[in-house]
Amino acid sequence: MQDAASGAGSAKTSHRNTAGLISHASPHFAAAHLDGLMALYVHPSDGRAVELPVSERQSERVVDFVRCSYLGLDNHPSIIKGAIETVRRYGTLHWSCARTRLNFAVLGDLEDALSDLFGARVITYTTVLAANLSALPLIASGVLTSGRKPVMVFDRLAHATLAFNKPIVAEECEVRTIGHNDLQALEEICRQNDTVAYVCDGVYSMGGCAPIKELRELQDRYGLFLYVDDAHGISIFGERGEGFARSQMPEGLGERTIIAASLGKGFGASGGMLMLATAFQEEIFRRFALAHAFSASINVAAIGAALASQSLHRTSELGVRQRALAEHIALFDELVPTAQAGSRLPIRTVMVGDELAAIGAARLVLDSGYYTSAIFFPTVAKGRAGLRICPTAGHTASELRDVAAAVNRAFKG
Repeated sequence: MQDAASGAGSAKTSHRNTAGLISHASPHFAAAHLDGLMALYVHPSDGRAVELPVSERQSERVVDFVRCSYLGLDNHPSIIKGAIETVRRYGTLHWSCARTRLNFAVLGDLEDALSDLFGARVITYTTVLAANLSALPLIASGVLTSGRKPVMVFDRLAHATLAFNKPIVAEECEVRTIGHNDLQALEEICRQNDTVAYVCDGVYSMGGCAPIKELRELQDRYGLFLYVDDAHGISIFGERGEGFARSQMPEGLGERTIIAASLGKGFGASGGMLMLATAFQEEIFRRFALAHAFSASINVAAIGAALASQSLHRTSELGVRQRALAEHIALFDELVPTAQAGSRLPIRTVMVGDELAAIGAARLVLDSGYYTSAIFFPTVAKGRAGLRICPTAGHTASELRDVAAAVNRAFKG
């Protein structure tokens, strides 16, 4: 799915090869589905557990290490209560209306509260995908960079919801892809061009992170515009849960930084958001961003849940859960060797290499009562298949030890 190297003199750069992706990945998806590892329909249970139906009358309890609720907030009583009470108060779930026309008053309350919480101008979206789809064409247009269309540079490992936009963005401006966290290549592009925008994740979904400090230095030196998708970093970093990227910008975003983030994952509710810096940016997004001008808002239940979560973010419970997450990550690292060991980030991947071997390992772990993700192309590069495991604050130490034992047995087998 990554584009070919783009250089001077190339007639055309291809940014997508969907048919090739499907052709290569289909056998592995088929194998994972056949092994009962994908598209599972389950009932929630206590903590991080779910009830997996095995027959019409029977189910088995499985502890989930797939969900990205890193602080264990997605079934927090206060957040569930906030969702229910807001639906009751408004007497509806959803309005089929573009946001340029009608909005729930409580949505304005939420965006004001999030703006105060994160020290930015926050606009909410139904998903982070919708936020990215809205933002990237506007950046490519040059309207946010004084009318100068930027060279838009994507990190090679930028999330699929970012990379998907390359063909659309390429209709507006030049698009390049560089190696993962390749600051030398990025600086060279900055030297050669007056206006450059860099698109990356804050915390990458398969592990690792962006070098925010170094990117800010390039921004100071060259005026680099930064677009950071911090969906996996929100809530787990910062005194107010402002996230991996925003917590490293104590002086503020500035007019050349936009952060996208999730209202699900660590935040524990549902939806996505953009953190903007200026009134001009907010006006442009509220009038011309695709998912704002031509689609509806997050539903009332999600608004109520997010309001409850932002309130929780202002209490000492946030820090308690952040510390519990750190302790659980450290415990897992003691038990299972991974390339991410020692990192404060909550994503661990155990690489196998072969796709079918990764699927087999995930099935063995599931047979032990623990659900992990078998990852293979296009989620990761070809030949780098393995397991993705997400320890959270909501897991118990016993569950962490048991899933670690199951993973180690699967790989020894």
